[in-house]
Amino acid sequence: MGRTLRALILLAFVASCGGGSVEPPRNLDNACAILAERPDFKRAFRRAERKWNVPVHVQMSTIYHESKFEGDARTPLKFALGVIPMGRLSSAYGYSQALDGTWDEYLAAEGRRNAKRDDIRDATDFIGWYMTNTERRLGISKRDARNQYLAYHEGQAGYARGSFKAKPWLMRYADSVQERAIMYEIQLRSCR
Repeated sequence: MGRTLRALILLAFVASCGGGSVEPPRNLDNACAILAERPDFKRAFRRAERKWNVPVHVQMSTIYHESKFEGDARTPLKFALGVIPMGRLSSAYGYSQALDGTWDEYLAAEGRRNAKRDDIRDATDFIGWYMTNTERRLGISKRDARNQYLAYHEGQAGYARGSFKAKPWLMRYADSVQERAIMYEIQLRSCR
């Protein structure tokens, strides 16, 4: 094998190893630590807050509960006969766990053809856009992390139908979104 061919193979291997998603922040229970460790997150949250008026703590709690701040988060695989992979449970992907169809709607509405779900700036902008539409359509305040999350999870039409009421586990989960948002809000007051 020629020297050039070996160099190209090595280069291709090295390139495939890099470029992956950045590790999530270490201390996910401390909003100040998250923003101190990841200044890019801080800029993204603040930018979305200025543009959409969705509080930083609501955005952070939503991302925590959707992806634990993992940019390449995906839903688990489905298996046939317990061993044959049959695709994922849904198309949810990225920090915001946006579904393909909703993400496409966002891209079209905002004219952001190059936005990526695994980019924190684009994910926070998506959350701001979605929660702004939820407030317009359903009257849910952008500060109401619990009900915003229920509408985020179930979709605005599902929320309007009350589909979440038949899911006690989801209502408990939405309560934890609200609790974390309050915790983050209190923490953020001391680190701004």
